[in-house]
Amino acid sequence: MKRSKFSDQQIAFILRQAEEGVPVDGNRPFRLAVTHKSSGMKFSVAPAESAVIRSLAPSIIRCGGMGQTWVDEEISKCDLGDARLNQRLGAMLEALDERPGQSLPTAFQDWSNTKAAYRFFANDNVSEDKILAGHFAASALRIRATDGPLLILQDTTEFSFKRAAPEKIGFTKVSTGRKLKEGRHQKHTICGLQMHASLAITPDGLPLGLTAAKFWSRSQFKGTAALKRKINPTRVPIEQKESMRWLDNLRLSTELTGAPERCVHIGDRESDIYELYCLAEELGTSFLVRSCVDRLAEDGDTTIAKVMAEIQPSGTHEIRFRDAQGKDQRAVLSIRHAMMTVRPPIGKQKKYRHQQLQIIHAEEISPPEGRAPVFWKLITNLPVETHADAVHKLEWYALRWTIETFFRTLKTGCRIEELRLTTANRLTNCIALCCVVAWRVSWLTMLRRRSPAASPAAVFTGIECRLLERSMPDGKCKDPPDLDFYITAVARLGGYLDRACDAPPGTTVIWRGFSRLADLVEGARIAEDPSSSIYG
Repeated sequence: MKRSKFSDQQIAFILRQAEEGVPVDGNRPFRLAVTHKSSGMKFSVAPAESAVIRSLAPSIIRCGGMGQTWVDEEISKCDLGDARLNQRLGAMLEALDERPGQSLPTAFQDWSNTKAAYRFFANDNVSEDKILAGHFAASALRIRATDGPLLILQDTTEFSFKRAAPEKIGFTKVSTGRKLKEGRHQKHTICGLQMHASLAITPDGLPLGLTAAKFWSRSQFKGTAALKRKINPTRVPIEQKESMRWLDNLRLSTELTGAPERCVHIGDRESDIYELYCLAEELGTSFLVRSCVDRLAEDGDTTIAKVMAEIQPSGTHEIRFRDAQGKDQRAVLSIRHAMMTVRPPIGKQKKYRHQQLQIIHAEEISPPEGRAPVFWKLITNLPVETHADAVHKLEWYALRWTIETFFRTLKTGCRIEELRLTTANRLTNCIALCCVVAWRVSWLTMLRRRSPAASPAAVFTGIECRLLERSMPDGKCKDPPDLDFYITAVARLGGYLDRACDAPPGTTVIWRGFSRLADLVEGARIAEDPSSSIYG
């Protein structure tokens, strides 16, 4: 068959036209023989052959390991100022997605592509904001396609690196080491970067994508402890503190969604910032954060803790979780909730007005020995009128762990801390690209749990489906196979045992499985293509 000169996007358009029976010359439908340039698949298209079109469309949806269409969606709004850079961005995203967790040379397969990637990360026209712009836009589209509340999870993580010239990257904190002979402890700064991200999820836990992200490092720490002894941190303007990142992300995420009334911004104890409460009120959006400060309440002569101590429990709620050792735990929580007037810190009472907020306390009853008791103190501007409302908010806050899983996928799955890039700009560009891959893995993991019977056509190509079907034991096969079957097969390639007592596969086995699947697809392509040459 004759090799087509059309691009992937043109072929996708031709397939859609063919499926709709649109004539080329105005008189007759066409039949086109093409070879897809990314996968090497050869096929013939005719409008009458809708079954063939539907079976081949995934090769446009998903080239190689992940889909070309999803890659296009994630980069369509990226503008790096040069069409070649935009094209390189798509190729790199596809390569990193096929082999998550591999080194850059392994992901890009040869020296020319690897060198091009290094030049891309070092290009002055490339930045993490421009790389993620397309993903933010795609996240907004996915958000608009959903209904109901939207949970925006915020959190911070840090990446540590070992470098001969750490000043080119920056520092994250001061670490205390072993005790020296003279009695003082050895201290050294940690080379690294910090990242603050906002992740949008549905109330069912399905990640829709990042809505904001910020990277930074610190250049010095000298004198900070002494400064805190002289100045009350609550009197320092929020604009001069790193805590401003929480407000920035809240504002950016709210603007991106275009529906502030749907958003519920969820954060841990670090997000217990009074200015955040005021900004949420200004933007007309909601928040649900875990409290770490016993704030002034009511008329200012008491505190939240004192008021809540007099509130009678509204009921109990049982939760199940895993402790630090991975053991299953059960806890029965006593729930108390009340609405009260929360006042700003003394040093800021002239600038900010008081807020009418809901307080929820969930304290474990009779905690076992050897484990810290569960005690959540939540603050929200959402209505909480009944015990069921309070439990509902606790369940929403429990979903905050989703962003921790995203960070773990980014660190462990994409192995960010093993990158050998030498400057902060190059690292942040690479991390931004890996963020999209980490989201995709998290999305597929949760999609299997939320929509197991969905069609696999938008995720897997025909060759991948056939390989995965052959990899599964006969007793595990389904007729017809659904998305649950294929993603489970991917997880088995990554080490998932698939026993009846096993929990659903997580991100770790999913990213390992996709890496192995990419190798299997490449091997099948080489074996089936008689024109391939083997060197070595």
